[in-house]
Amino acid sequence: MLLNIEKLVYGGDGLSRLPADSRGRGKAAFVPFVLAGEKIEAVLTEEKPGFARAQATAIIGPSPNRVPPPCPHFGRCGGCHYQHTTYEQQLEIKKAILRENLRRIAKLELQREIDVHPSPPWNYRNRSRFQVRACPDFAAGYFKFSSHELLPVEECPISSPLINRALAALWRTGRVGKAVEGVREVEFFANSDDSQVLVELLCAPEARRAAVRAWAEELSTSMPEIVGVTAFREPQKGVQEPLVAVGASELTYQTKTAAYRVSAGAFFQTNRFLIDELANIVTHDRSGDLALDLYAGVGLFSTALTGSIRHIVSVESSQTAAADLKYNLPLNAEVFHTATDQYLVQRGDSGRAGNRAVPPLKPDLVVVDPPRGGLGERVARLLAEVDAPRVSYVSCDPATLARDLLPLQAAGYCVEEVHLVDLFPQTYHLESVLHLVR
Repeated sequence: MLLNIEKLVYGGDGLSRLPADSRGRGKAAFVPFVLAGEKIEAVLTEEKPGFARAQATAIIGPSPNRVPPPCPHFGRCGGCHYQHTTYEQQLEIKKAILRENLRRIAKLELQREIDVHPSPPWNYRNRSRFQVRACPDFAAGYFKFSSHELLPVEECPISSPLINRALAALWRTGRVGKAVEGVREVEFFANSDDSQVLVELLCAPEARRAAVRAWAEELSTSMPEIVGVTAFREPQKGVQEPLVAVGASELTYQTKTAAYRVSAGAFFQTNRFLIDELANIVTHDRSGDLALDLYAGVGLFSTALTGSIRHIVSVESSQTAAADLKYNLPLNAEVFHTATDQYLVQRGDSGRAGNRAVPPLKPDLVVVDPPRGGLGERVARLLAEVDAPRVSYVSCDPATLARDLLPLQAAGYCVEEVHLVDLFPQTYHLESVLHLVR
């Protein structure tokens, strides 16, 4: 069938409409690897009561923004979604998607332009995770698009040059029979100047410690830039068990303002070109007596605030990241190793009548950087009760961001600034920073 692509939506797909039925407007059809305004020939791949999915078999009327994708795996690999268009157009697509999500879900009509912060479009990732298999023959790569089938990849154009060299070393050890059954993923994390890399292995429960250690030792000597290899068993009941450690289990990540210890298993921002800019957007020109940094990670924002805020309270649920957080922060910061909702409940309880604890000070600023699932209604309501005059919300998902804005707006917060920080070129992933005031 012939389809016309109306626009791109969050998730990377183009939105089209199937031919209208007797009830009127045709159902939505989602098509990957297309662009707005294109006319395509397509086949249906899935049909549900409310929507359908289709695959383009030919581009009948291509967009003027369409370009040849530079990676030979594009379209089969699940890692990238926008290599078929110019980088400038990618930014326009993401800006439109962010604006639409805020309008449709949060009922928010922006009164000013979205500030866009671009990235170099290639070799930007300082952390890349590859699926691996040892048998019947070794392979490392990504999952195929919309699949859990492994696509072998020996070079990734969005990963840093050092990570690509480490990937080549991984293939060399695998081809000579050093790979171990039960190791399912290998992740590389490179430091700021791309001179050192930390390796993390994710292992199935049945992986044998001695065999994993032997491969870890082989990897650690395969190139001088590998400073250490740490293996973990797959998390059981949310707990990640260390299995093997060879060499260093941490890196020092240097930014313009601070050096951060980042241990294996801890989260850190993945775009090596925009880390300083992101921290500056969140923390610039903020001052006062108290700031809360929720979902603090290893302290990227907390550390940037310590020069202008008298006291910082940083909250992080991951044991590994919380240990790094304590190490990275100066003396005017306090770390709580707990879930954000638990911290906010305890904080609220200490200020209620009848509690002997001293009511907590009202913060001048709250920074939140939740995972993809967002704050959720409970945390958003608890956050509103904190009553900070400023909230900086760092989001990696525009839909959950917009959902979380509803209770915050109902509590009197208004959006002062919206920033699109393109941490993930060539993909649909979208990082944004919203400054809220009350």
